[in-house]
Amino acid sequence: MYNIKIKIPDQSENEGNLVPGIYRVGSSPASHLQIDRPSVSGKHAQITVTETAVKIADLDSSNGTFLDGNRVGSESIEAMAGSVIKIGDVEIALIGPEIPNKSISPESNIPTPRPRSTPERQKELTSKLKIAVNEVHKMKGVGSPILKISGIPIESRPLVQEIKKRAHIELITRLNLKRLAVSGVSEDDLQEKAKQAVHDILSELSIPLPPGVDIKIVEKELIHEAIGLGPLEDLIEMNDITEIMVNGPNFVYVEKDGILLRTDTAFADDNQVQAAIERIVSPLGRRIDESSPMVDARLPDGSRVNAVIPPLSLSGPTITIRKFSKTPFVVQDLVNFGSLTAPMAEFLDACVKVRKNIIISGGTGSGKTTLLNVISSFLPATERIVTIEDAAELQLTQDHVVRLEARPPNIEGKGAVTIRDLVRNSLRMRPDRIVVGECRSGEALDMLQAMNTGHDGSLTTIHANSPRDALARLETLVMMAGFDLPLKAIREQIASAVTIIVQADRCKDGTRKVTKISEITKMEGDIITMQEIFTFNHEGWSQDDKITGKHTACGNIPTFMEEITRSKIDLDIAIFRDEREGGML
Repeated sequence: MYNIKIKIPDQSENEGNLVPGIYRVGSSPASHLQIDRPSVSGKHAQITVTETAVKIADLDSSNGTFLDGNRVGSESIEAMAGSVIKIGDVEIALIGPEIPNKSISPESNIPTPRPRSTPERQKELTSKLKIAVNEVHKMKGVGSPILKISGIPIESRPLVQEIKKRAHIELITRLNLKRLAVSGVSEDDLQEKAKQAVHDILSELSIPLPPGVDIKIVEKELIHEAIGLGPLEDLIEMNDITEIMVNGPNFVYVEKDGILLRTDTAFADDNQVQAAIERIVSPLGRRIDESSPMVDARLPDGSRVNAVIPPLSLSGPTITIRKFSKTPFVVQDLVNFGSLTAPMAEFLDACVKVRKNIIISGGTGSGKTTLLNVISSFLPATERIVTIEDAAELQLTQDHVVRLEARPPNIEGKGAVTIRDLVRNSLRMRPDRIVVGECRSGEALDMLQAMNTGHDGSLTTIHANSPRDALARLETLVMMAGFDLPLKAIREQIASAVTIIVQADRCKDGTRKVTKISEITKMEGDIITMQEIFTFNHEGWSQDDKITGKHTACGNIPTFMEEITRSKIDLDIAIFRDEREGGML
């Protein structure tokens, strides 16, 4: 972990920690590191922190960003320990850590090279993506559009695949990459050796390449598969893609704005797909084999990965990657996307500050985790936050965060640590707030008990299609805890613990919106009563097949409005006025 020392004129020095992640620096309240100075632009600079490096880039600021006296452009430059970053009249000193030389154990897999994306390459990939999306609109759902990544025609792909298979066999014979990795060869040297060997092998092949196929493209694919993630390398670099789906070696699909596109790239064979999976899961201490043919994991940027291999998958090894933005979304981003409105964001901010327990409900791919990450940014930096997840995805920017991740069983079927175990343990860790990535089993009961015993202000997500369905699913999950509790007792626990349910939906046009914000008010007999605070009204469709409509308040004032006022939170009661009813509250 890196430390920073911030020197602001006429103020005392401040120190802090930089955990791995991406930080926006500026005077805007939306910045992760807010510096309210006239010389600092709203969005001034971006600091990218990994386990072993810190990079700095300017965000087109007025006064510029300087690293050790040299002006920094929009392209990231690595900062060394001891460097001084100057932003306006503010200096940020970067303090170490000592990074030990990590020797690679024999069990380790070949290291995945860092992506070496350039602005030119990003521009090229984005252009290809736009062309493919335009083809979808022209075809109007007839056929499957092709996203041209490699430039190899689909009809030429079978012959290229055969050449790649033969080249891989020869590469293994000439160059034992795993042995080189174990011996401690650096990533750059490993890539150079693989590149030279692949070049020599392709030069000696007797099978000619199909017409129009550049040997450099085949060479690049082979290198990526030998020491990286194969076709995934280019796809992970494409910021506009939200999902990557590998259905065996020959079928690689992506999703952009809710539209599925097939790519013209492919793995050499099943073994190369499985090798890519192992390179993803091995650094996390997870495994995938015939005895454990499914695995959940994550990429270094927090993107979620699910993999299934034969015999469960009849199509060969499959990979599904849910990508997250390299720069975590802030609330203003969601407002700009039309996912919610500024008054809705203000209300949720107030709910977090007065320590109301919030559940984010939604279907698969509706943006629950993204929304949870944004709402978590409202948590005060002065409190101790404990996050609990199956595969760590949240990117909280506060300093005092403890991240816990569940662990699957080992090869003997022992050693598993479940979400429920972590929720119970977190209560002994003196948390001010508990954030559970998703409640999907008996941990729901422990979460409700925590919310009812002083750990208010907690956040979690749940799979459901409406706020009312979320309550029914929560009841089911509590029953899964194994206790024979009366239904009325369960509902009383829920009504006492949960205050706000935020419904996120993935609309038919691929957009993601907060469609309802509801408050649980009380119990009436055996029924939990609710009132809607905000809702999204679907009005129709635009000419480009996009949903039209608007978010409106429902005219209901939250029952805890007085509590918000007593907390000296400036929340205008007028935001709850129902515009559909002539502005009446």
